[in-house]
Amino acid sequence: MSAFRHPLARARGHGSAGGGVHHWIAQRISAVLLLILIPWAVYALVSLGGATHAEAAAFVGRPWNATGLILLVLTLLYHATLGLQVVIEDYVHRRAVELTLHFAVRALALTGAVFGVVHILKLTLGS
Repeated sequence: MSAFRHPLARARGHGSAGGGVHHWIAQRISAVLLLILIPWAVYALVSLGGATHAEAAAFVGRPWNATGLILLVLTLLYHATLGLQVVIEDYVHRRAVELTLHFAVRALALTGAVFGVVHILKLTLGS
């Protein structure tokens, strides 16, 4: 008898997954942060156009600049992870492939975050 029920009738009562609002808000907040950080980083890179390695390292070595670069790296990777998660959930329909892609995206984001932060801190601390 349930074969004759409308798909909407079968879906009623199941509710949502529950994480949509948090995910949506997190993506919007990270986008706003990127709207601030990316123009700052572009301006900084353009102003360092003819700088030597020592001058660029000195720029990154300033606490505010290092903090901004670390925030940029972390926010960019977080925002990309959120976006890719939505794409994977919407368009990948095989559970094993979906889990593998989620793991790969998170592993790459974590690797990028660690490398980015470590290298910015190395320049900041002068090692």
